[in-house]
Amino acid sequence: MMEKETDMHQHPDRMPPLGLAQMDAAQQAAAQILIAGPRKGVKGPFIPLLRSPQLLDRLQRVGEYIRFDSSLPQRLSEFAMLVVSRACTQQFEWFTHVPLALKLGTSSETIEAVRCGRRPADMSADEALVYDFTQELLMHRGVCDATYAGTVAQLGERGVVDLTGLIGYFLTVSLILNVAHTPPETVDGIAALPALPL
Repeated sequence: MMEKETDMHQHPDRMPPLGLAQMDAAQQAAAQILIAGPRKGVKGPFIPLLRSPQLLDRLQRVGEYIRFDSSLPQRLSEFAMLVVSRACTQQFEWFTHVPLALKLGTSSETIEAVRCGRRPADMSADEALVYDFTQELLMHRGVCDATYAGTVAQLGERGVVDLTGLIGYFLTVSLILNVAHTPPETVDGIAALPALPL
């Protein structure tokens, strides 16, 4: 059962952060790579992923590309991450990416609609494209010809592959966080995701 907005902290963290003394050599090496990279630490999904350091190493490299080097405009990447976070009721990712999406220009009205599980009415054309592609892919595990053609026209084939990869990556990360019950780092002024349906 998914957590309600008011009781998101009720489940204990199943895989809390590991101290250095608890880590084997492979875990220590994976942690050092994260600390030295753009993330500057072992946070969020990488805490449970540290239990499988080879998977962590491979996933974090994919995530680094998705977050920092993708062909997608960062505003659209952040927006797609919110749509996936909502689909998974993933609080950690929601609290992480809402401030970034706001800073990059996604409206608070659009974000609130996503939070409540509604298709936003005030999206920009490129946000609508990303929203519809993401929702269709999550719901049907593929997209129809019209959605594909429209997305290729806007983002190119590389953009379609990068957007699909982003969705798959954040779905994986969200599921790992949900299984581990990793607690979110709440942000003042950002509302948590309610359980759906409302």
